[in-house]
Amino acid sequence: MPSRNEIEEAFAARRRMLWGLGYRLTGVAADADDIVQETFLRALERPPATIDAGWHGWLVRVATNLGLDRLRERRRRSYVGPWLPAPIELPGPDAEDRTPSEAADIGYERMESLSYAFLLALEVLTPRARAVLILREVFDYSAGEVASLLDTTEANVRVLHHRAARRLAGVRPEPRSLRNLAEPTRRALQALVSCMARQDVAGLEALLTESARTLTDGGGRYTALRAPLVGAARVARFHLETGRRRMPISTTEIRWINGLPALVISTRPLRAQMAPALVLRCELDRDDRISELHAILAPRKLSAVRFAPPPMPDARPALRSSS
Repeated sequence: MPSRNEIEEAFAARRRMLWGLGYRLTGVAADADDIVQETFLRALERPPATIDAGWHGWLVRVATNLGLDRLRERRRRSYVGPWLPAPIELPGPDAEDRTPSEAADIGYERMESLSYAFLLALEVLTPRARAVLILREVFDYSAGEVASLLDTTEANVRVLHHRAARRLAGVRPEPRSLRNLAEPTRRALQALVSCMARQDVAGLEALLTESARTLTDGGGRYTALRAPLVGAARVARFHLETGRRRMPISTTEIRWINGLPALVISTRPLRAQMAPALVLRCELDRDDRISELHAILAPRKLSAVRFAPPPMPDARPALRSSS
């Protein structure tokens, strides 16, 4: 039976990998934290007989099952308004600061699988299909290894993987790389903030596609849209109004979130239902116009993001960039 020190050392060597697995499975950083902690506790309570090559598979199997349990539980519960993945601080492909979250230890060739667009696309899959696709395409497990991890047949894994990949291709037929999206995304966000500061309706509408959508995830805690808002004019008016209310009492930074620039906003709330922190991010179309704006306000979704202190009363707001 391995000692506690041996278990801790073996677990520590795989901790970041397990975190990345849990985050991709659930889409929530706080869930990934819990999955890692629960996996460690189970390793202490019921460890394999020896720490050898089979130890890695044991940990992955436990973390995968815990992640699937979390995902199924989340999907069974009712949720107030749109559900969005939890953002994490993860640098872009050309960022100088490459030290943020535990998920950063994944190799930049795998960065796309932590992108917000990829996490959103994964939501169309069943939990089991999601696990198969992540284990096969992100972590490079063979069909036989995945079958062993999920206690199923290799033939079933191949069918699930094929269907999941086809479904994902239907949602994201020609995904753009993070490297190609980084600078256009930064420019779009800078222009967005400028339009909100000037209350420029025409300018903001020009940044948006005609069918642009905005989704806000307040988790039922703070004031947020209960359904997606669609149409350039409606989206522009919504963000101009929220910007008018927030900008004088907010600190806004452009930071790397899931590999792309996003706005990280700290606010001195004027009322109880105003969120003190949020992340505002965008998706661009092929012409670099904003097709979607996502505002994540739910406190549990923001555990993996650093927020600067909000401005003191009467301080002038400023847009800052950390990269």
